[in-house]
This record gives sequence, structure tokens and C-alpha cells, in this order.
Amino acid sequence: MTYYSPERKAALLKMLLPPFNLSMAEVSRREGVSEISLYNWRKKVSAEGIAVSENKQPSENWSAEARFAVVLETASLSQIELSEYCRRKGLYPEQVSAWRQACITGQQTVQTQQKVDREQARKDKKRIQDLERELHRKDKALAETAALLVLRKKLNDYWGTYNEDN
Repeated sequence: MTYYSPERKAALLKMLLPPFNLSMAEVSRREGVSEISLYNWRKKVSAEGIAVSENKQPSENWSAEARFAVVLETASLSQIELSEYCRRKGLYPEQVSAWRQACITGQQTVQTQQKVDREQARKDKKRIQDLERELHRKDKALAETAALLVLRKKLNDYWGTYNEDN
């Protein structure tokens, strides 16, 4: 059984807190400590009244309602206040900005959204056609090169030269 010093345990538990916000499985995998040990250490430290991470969902897994609530709460905050809010919640300001943009995009009219979708589909179709055209050109070049190599081999066999330089 491996012995871990209190400092090492504290360092491992600190990885579960912001700014790292690593999961138990990730810390276990990275550091070679069993997840059960991490859970037990966290439980023991929590019982002593020291703040440790909860089994909270990462911010990427937040529900749409929770994201919308964050956008509403941060709508009137200055940059400094937003940074403080994000530190308390374990978020990044970039995430809040992305969520705000998603809320705005979700409120576009149906016609505007359809127009954007059509334009994107048109761009995608053109890109696919360009890629198919390039693929066809490269296939032709490859077939031509293969034919030249076969003909060269036949010519060398006919003349009896086996030198690769001819």
C-alpha cells in the first residue's frame, strides 16, 4: 500500500478545484492514484470543514436553463465583475460570451435562420464540388503515372535492360 504525505494529498485534491477543475478520473489517471483514495481523502477533508470540490457537472454539461440564467445574471456586469462572477462559479468569461451569442442566435427569426442555413448549404455544396473536381484530377494524374511506369517496365523487358535509370 502506497503512503501519500498530507502535502501530496492536498496537492492532488487541489487539482479538483478551479482553475484546473479536473475530474476524479482525470487526476487518478494522470497521477497514478486510485479514484477510491481520492474520494476517501475528499470525504475526510470535507468532514473537517475544508472546502473541496463537489460532484458538480463541468460547465460544458450545464443545462440550457442554467446557461441562460448565467447569461441573464452577467448581462449588466462590468468586465471586472464578470471575472469575479466567473471565478466564483468556476467558469471562464469566454464561455459566458459564447453562451450569450448562442442565446442571441437562438432568438433570430425563422426566416433569418433559414437564410443563414441556405447560404451555408450553398457554400458547403460549392466546397464539395471543388474537392470532388480536385480528387478527379488527382485520380487521372495517378492513373497516368501508373500507366507510364507499366509501359517503362515493358519497354525495359523488351530491350533487355534492367537498369532503373533507363
